[in-house]
Amino acid sequence: MNVITVAAAVILNDKNQLLLVRKQNTQFFMQVGGKLEPNEPPEQTMLREILEEISVQAEITQFIGRFETKAANEADFHLVSYLYLVDLEQTPKINAEIAEMKWIDLDDAQTLLAPLTKEIVIPWCKANLIHS
Repeated sequence: MNVITVAAAVILNDKNQLLLVRKQNTQFFMQVGGKLEPNEPPEQTMLREILEEISVQAEITQFIGRFETKAANEADFHLVSYLYLVDLEQTPKINAEIAEMKWIDLDDAQTLLAPLTKEIVIPWCKANLIHS
């Protein structure tokens, strides 16, 4: 089985909207994040990818867990994700290979979501958010 290992960020704003990005030449919106470099801890990958993809410094506030789903853009690949709740220190703006970025509501039914986002992230957010 082909496996891709990534670190992915759960980034929420004060309206409990989730920040997602879409990479160039892909359809699915997904978490900011990316593949681990050799011998790179997932936390370091996470912070590096946030800086590369959305040009901001960030702070990891919680390790959510390790999850396995189908990969969004690579057919026949299995995705292993280290998921982190992250606070951004600046306003994000797209960079690198990112084509589009948007904040979605947790009940968004219009956006084409990656399996990790749809199956893991949104249910986790709904279960763990403090509703104001």
